Amino acid sequence: MHRLGKDPQFGPAFYRRPVAILIASIVIVLAAGAFGAYRALESHRPDGTQATGARDLAHTSPSSAAGHSAAHASASPSASRPGKKHIRHASRRPVHHPRTHTPAPPVSTSASCKKPKFVTSDPTGGWSVGGYYVYNDMWNVSGYSVSQSIHACSYNNWYAVATMNNDRGDGAVKSYPNVHKDFNSPKISSFHSISSTFAETSPHVGIYEDAYDMWINGVASSGSTEVMIWTENHGQAPGGSSQGSVTFGGRTYKVWKNGDYIAFVADRNFTSGTLNLLEFFKWIMGKGWLPASSTLGQIDYGVELVSTNNAPHTFTFTNFSVSTS
Repeated sequence: MHRLGKDPQFGPAFYRRPVAILIASIVIVLAAGAFGAYRALESHRPDGTQATGARDLAHTSPSSAAGHSAAHASASPSASRPGKKHIRHASRRPVHHPRTHTPAPPVSTSASCKKPKFVTSDPTGGWSVGGYYVYNDMWNVSGYSVSQSIHACSYNNWYAVATMNNDRGDGAVKSYPNVHKDFNSPKISSFHSISSTFAETSPHVGIYEDAYDMWINGVASSGSTEVMIWTENHGQAPGGSSQGSVTFGGRTYKVWKNGDYIAFVADRNFTSGTLNLLEFFKWIMGKGWLPASSTLGQIDYGVELVSTNNAPHTFTFTNFSVSTS
């Protein structure tokens, strides 16, 4: 009979295995408990809300992690900035970061030009339409603070929005937004009639005059003569010296002359009408201020602007045509 201690099958190694297994089991149980406690502490903030962080994503499958990241990315923008509904109505609430507000230009007083086909703020911008040209004509804005735009539905239905001042006190005309018709220098004596119809509405603010501006013997060139007819004057003064008065079509005009510049200033403002332009030209020729062989270059109607009291104002033109025979 063999004693246990002497049996090779039940040597010291046999007794050590159960002990090692028992110890390993205890370690595993303790580690699992510690990990569970750690997760419990990690996943709860002091306020009782559950946290989801990078550590959680590290223990999820790739597909689950991608889904969580996408959900987080789509939620963040809506939480950090207002949606479209809030933006749409933001103007009805105080804003947190106010900006300097620039007043919008007044709405056009032209009921028939609500959707302009042409708009420009280019100082030399213009639109050729129907044999006429609508022109922004900011010809003298250098050194002055001026903004101006024209909005045209047609050559006989347009408006200008302008902002400028006369802070220097020099009374300088800065611009002449206008509509005009060009001529290929026919002799004035060849016409039986030259007439024009106009209509305008102005704001009665600042310094300006609504006027015809006509060029004889060239257009703003050496040897040309400028003839103006002021139909509505608001605080403007013509250049040159007074040459008396004359009456055309039942209206009286004071006449001013300064070299190659001639201005007829209506005694009483009128904002619409039809003028016999050939009658004016013949009178000037009769005075000897133009030669009988003079030619016609251009007929314009618009507004010469000096000041709008540094605020945007609208000048509207609802009729214009030139008829010749």
